[in-house]
Amino acid sequence: MSKIISKTPQSENSLASTIVIFVLMMVLFGGALYSLSFLALGNPWPMAVCLGLFAASFWIPQTLLGRSDSAGEN
Repeated sequence: MSKIISKTPQSENSLASTIVIFVLMMVLFGGALYSLSFLALGNPWPMAVCLGLFAASFWIPQTLLGRSDSAGEN
């Protein structure tokens, strides 16, 4: 019989850095929602800010901080 060795997954970030990243991304997301309170038909900038912050709050963790290149790893 062969022994099956299970490896415990290693965390990429410490708990403190994960919490800091989470809080920063939630601030970006909250800023996107807050910018909608200034939305008016004559002013497109609050919507532009909203879309930019919303996209950044998802893009930064998924591409810059994530492991988007780990599809082939076991």
